[in-house]
Amino acid sequence: MSVARAVGLLLGVAADGAFGDPRRRHPVAGFGQVAERVEKVLYRDDRIAGVVHAAVLSGGVVAAGVAIERAGRRNPVLQALTTAAATWLALGGRSLAVQGAAIGRELDAGDLSSARDRLPHLCGRDPSTLDAEGLARAAVESVAENTSDAVVAPLFWGAIGGVPGLLGYRAANTLDAMVGYRSPRYRKFGWASARLDDLLNLAPARLAAALTVASAPVVGGSWRGAWQAWHRDASAHPSPNAGRVEAAFAGALEVRLGGRTVYRHGVEERPILGEGRTPDSGHVTRAVELSRVVGGLTAAVSVLLALLRGRR
Repeated sequence: MSVARAVGLLLGVAADGAFGDPRRRHPVAGFGQVAERVEKVLYRDDRIAGVVHAAVLSGGVVAAGVAIERAGRRNPVLQALTTAAATWLALGGRSLAVQGAAIGRELDAGDLSSARDRLPHLCGRDPSTLDAEGLARAAVESVAENTSDAVVAPLFWGAIGGVPGLLGYRAANTLDAMVGYRSPRYRKFGWASARLDDLLNLAPARLAAALTVASAPVVGGSWRGAWQAWHRDASAHPSPNAGRVEAAFAGALEVRLGGRTVYRHGVEERPILGEGRTPDSGHVTRAVELSRVVGGLTAAVSVLLALLRGRR
């Protein structure tokens, strides 16, 4: 089982690198549509309704993953293929790199309009008021956070939990992206989805920060700066997870992140992460390169975890 899972993870990583997200009928988009319908039925302005919403949707996906895993238990080839398919669907590494690199090129060319149009592919911020520096900062922060959420965390849970881990994590992360906001509508209802996502990302975010420290020299960055910013600044961030990897990226790239952050649901004042200059288009490109290196190291770590877990 351990070898089949490890092979499946590698095949899934290869598929994501080669093809990216499916262009049509992506299962995650289908899950999102189902989640919207369930929300219409269950929505109440209280936490209990949100707990039921998160449990029904995430639990249903995990149950489906368990059924898939059991079906391939006696067939290593089938298990490897189902793990590969689940890994491909759960990962977002190629899409993250493509969108991030494109924003870097658009900012370098001075095409702020295109960069503003593209930013929502990376995050939920309002790009309409952002200048070049604001767009670059948002892109670097989003590349950092999504490296953890869309690359490191899926592979970590795939190594630990196989298909149920992959699908369950992606379901929880999708729900957080849909309802885990501090807006008036979701402050209570989205609480359970946000906390579930926080819980599932506790270990992966710290792994992502550690791998960022190790990867920094590969892209001409500072491993020492990444380590110092991670341990000095991350705890001030409102997220128990995003701050770790964002601070590590800031230190690695020797830039300052954080500050006034405008979302469609409101404005947040984020703590300053890292030291140095404000990011520009070149830092966006280097952040994408750093993300790729972290993703490659994560693939190796996930294979090792899967093999070690199988031996136990």
